[in-house]
Amino acid sequence: MTEASRQNARSARRRAREFALQGVYEWLLKGADAGEMGEVDAHMQDSEGFAEADLGHYKALLYGAARDADALRQRFAPFLDRQVEELSPVEHGILLIGSYELINHVEIPYKVVINEAVELAKSFGGTDGFKFVNGVLDKLAAEARTAEVQAGRRA
Repeated sequence: MTEASRQNARSARRRAREFALQGVYEWLLKGADAGEMGEVDAHMQDSEGFAEADLGHYKALLYGAARDADALRQRFAPFLDRQVEELSPVEHGILLIGSYELINHVEIPYKVVINEAVELAKSFGGTDGFKFVNGVLDKLAAEARTAEVQAGRRA
């Protein structure tokens, strides 16, 4: 893979994460269940610039975060400084997507997952939300990807 194709792949993945976050955000605000994600998905796919997103990764994040939301919350809740219900919908959505990606997409290095979640928080979240997201996902990564995190610390 050339450097240019790697750059395009990264930006397509970033766009996928951005649209998935917007979809999860909408889903959280509606209070819908995972079975109702089709309408949100259709709305996101009609958005300007969607064609630039990695469709497969977008769908995996959107549907996976919604489908596994309860299990994902159980995984990251111990690392929160407040109740899940007190999270802003943006932080909640980012944590769902980041947690899903950490747990289910081990082909993506954990540092990339965390960095991408931090970038989402900087773009869409509150002033210091990125610090909160970073701290929670860093602790989850240490639990979910113990060997990878320990190897990274030794390097």
